[in-house]
Amino acid sequence: MSAPLTDASLDQLFLKARTYNAWLPKEVTDEQLHRLYDLAKFGPTAANSSPMRVVFVKSQDAKQRLKPYLSETNVEKTMQAPVTAIVATDFAFYEHLPKLFPHADARVWFVGNEPMIQSSGTRNGSLQGAYLIMAARALGLDCGPMSGFDQAGVDAEFFAGTQVKSNFLVNIGYGDPDKNLFERLPRLDFDEAARIA
Repeated sequence: MSAPLTDASLDQLFLKARTYNAWLPKEVTDEQLHRLYDLAKFGPTAANSSPMRVVFVKSQDAKQRLKPYLSETNVEKTMQAPVTAIVATDFAFYEHLPKLFPHADARVWFVGNEPMIQSSGTRNGSLQGAYLIMAARALGLDCGPMSGFDQAGVDAEFFAGTQVKSNFLVNIGYGDPDKNLFERLPRLDFDEAARIA
């Protein structure tokens, strides 16, 4: 567990990984999606709260249900992608804490404390969404995360009657490097964004 990853692994996860806007006509199987979730779920969350919920939109019927809520610039690439993950947060996550965090009564930390529910759910659900992207890359899949969609519409269509709220979308598949792949944009250097205190 203490050995650094190889340069090839770092390239796959970070250095050469890209956000894809076009996709090769290659299936992502249900087995791959199960494996993807089973990797991502092990990333750390506060009190093991695990508030992320995911709908893997794969069937043509589900794609047509999602389509009306996409921003215009996101329609074509999302309809072409083998899978689109709706990464969402369950704001009733604390009801699962007796199972997920059994050595303390963590549920009582949240019940009736809406600001804490919102901040913890949003923070930890977003963390898990990032883990999902990295897990997909680790499995040899490409990703196209995006925010351009009608959240209220998606919530009504896919999460009606629950306390689950969509956070962002991730197209998943095998990216086509010959289409719509922008030049890598710059990043801030260490001294611009970080310091050692």
